[in-house]
Amino acid sequence: LPRSAPTRLRIAKIGVDAPFTALVLASNGQLEPPPANNTNLVGWYSKGASPGEKGTSVIAGHVDTTTSAAVFANLDELAPGDRFSVERADGSTANFVVDSADTFAKDDFPSKRVYANAARPEVRLITCAGDYDHSAKDYTENLVVFGHLV
Repeated sequence: LPRSAPTRLRIAKIGVDAPFTALVLASNGQLEPPPANNTNLVGWYSKGASPGEKGTSVIAGHVDTTTSAAVFANLDELAPGDRFSVERADGSTANFVVDSADTFAKDDFPSKRVYANAARPEVRLITCAGDYDHSAKDYTENLVVFGHLV
């Protein structure tokens, strides 16, 4: 599909129906998360491929916030073969199928595997996982769902 900004993520299996916001990289090179004050919001790394465009598109969402569960609270329920869609600003819908899901320690995150450019339209859904480290005020792991356009 041609480049087009995503407008809505729908994952029927886990009840996700969420609008998008654009995300950028922080000064340390890590992806900035979506704002935590909206529990039903996902972010898209806007300098990367758009969902459905050739390459790797990155979509991030919170598992929870200080107030409640958030948009990706049940992301760990997705399994190979599950489907989801991204509505796009050009009026088209990009449909994806889950290939796999893996959890990685944040201090050993495989950036090349997750963010590497792809020869076909692929997507990564990313959220926090593992134990919550109260001193760091962050989770110890990331869950990454890998998928491709169908």
